[in-house]
Amino acid sequence: MFRVIISGRFGDLDDAGRAAVLAASEVAFTEQGAFTHDATLSAFTFRCQVPAGPDDGEQDAARRALAALDAYEQPYDVLRVAVTDMRDIKPRRRPTR
Repeated sequence: MFRVIISGRFGDLDDAGRAAVLAASEVAFTEQGAFTHDATLSAFTFRCQVPAGPDDGEQDAARRALAALDAYEQPYDVLRVAVTDMRDIKPRRRPTR
């Protein structure tokens, strides 16, 4: 599984666009993606969780996350994309007493 964070700026949002972004506002990672944003809805962070196949890499995950962002059909400019491969994350074990 990959977790992708896309930071960007919205273009001109109409009322329907504002409503769509507000409806998708959440802090969790989801496969559909979720937005956090500033009060004016100009800057945003889009969090998306992308399933990982055995041969999938970070670029594949970034493309699929951008496709999820495109599904909202809102104008945007990407400032930064960060991909974390959750398969590489090792859980910390608590020391036993």
